[in-house]
Amino acid sequence: RNTFYIEPDYGRARAIRQDGDSEPVIQEAIDTCPVDCIHWVDYTELKHLEEERKHQVIPIAGFPVDKAMSRVEQRKRMSQRHNSAAAQPPQSKKLS
Repeated sequence: RNTFYIEPDYGRARAIRQDGDSEPVIQEAIDTCPVDCIHWVDYTELKHLEEERKHQVIPIAGFPVDKAMSRVEQRKRMSQRHNSAAAQPPQSKKLS
């Protein structure tokens, strides 16, 4: 099939293409997922979810997580701080 890739060594699946198969085939994958982690989302939610995971590193199962993971988390926190600071309106200063 064309929507998901199953890792041959550990059996985990990854979505690799949003329109790779027909809706009935994707629904079959949703219905048979043993950990219930596949679900339909609308386009606006998809964009939000993709933005949230843009810094995500998916380690290969069975291998230790290295320092790259902590660097990714650090970059993500810095990006979130920068975005939240940019979103706040400037505060006016009062003279006393």
